[in-house]
Amino acid sequence: MSDPRHVAIIMDGNGRWAKARGLPRLAGHRAGVEALRGAVRAAPELGIEWLTVYAFSSENWSRPKTEVSDLMGLLKLFIRRDLAELHQNGVRVRIIGSREGLSPDIGALLSEAETLTRLNRRLNLVIAFNYGGRDEITRAAGKLAAAVSEGRLTPEAITPELLGDYLDTAGIPDPDLVIRTSGEMRLSNFLLWQAAYSEFVFLPCYWPDFGRGDLIEAIRLYRERDRRYGGLTARDVAS
Repeated sequence: MSDPRHVAIIMDGNGRWAKARGLPRLAGHRAGVEALRGAVRAAPELGIEWLTVYAFSSENWSRPKTEVSDLMGLLKLFIRRDLAELHQNGVRVRIIGSREGLSPDIGALLSEAETLTRLNRRLNLVIAFNYGGRDEITRAAGKLAAAVSEGRLTPEAITPELLGDYLDTAGIPDPDLVIRTSGEMRLSNFLLWQAAYSEFVFLPCYWPDFGRGDLIEAIRLYRERDRRYGGLTARDVAS
């Protein structure tokens, strides 16, 4: 099988990484940002065109206020410190997730990152921020319902492809490979619609320990898979 064009990552285990070292959770999140930098640098070298990372879920607001504040601070630092380098290296940034209720400074930073890098093509970095798969699908369904109510659309015209055009990921190919670190084996409300036919690789390492070698290993495992998309492969027919 050919290499994955789109890799999505659930960056899990920052807190447990820190706890195992007797460090505060913030130290784990900081180390996680370093791992993200490494993944962004490695992705285009490995033929990856799209890299989507689960940065902050819509459920993460329920964490302690101090941790949420720390995470917001790290996001601001990442964009302010890394945006110029990302732009220089041809990385296009796209944000998915709800912008409603975000503080003006966060919203402005997200918009700045998208605007500055919109013409770049070496790597598409999709950051899922304030994102939840169920929330995304619910918002898309609401837009479709409004279009039907206003007479701009008939119920019969609604197809999976049309609904996809109303999702945050409109125009983004579905992920070929979804990686989750820390040994957990669940999606946690990440790309529920888009990952319908993705391959999954679950790695035991915590996210701060994730490096180029782990990404290469995940791609190697992906190559061994036989993607069917609900149908049969030539090997199945022959047997």
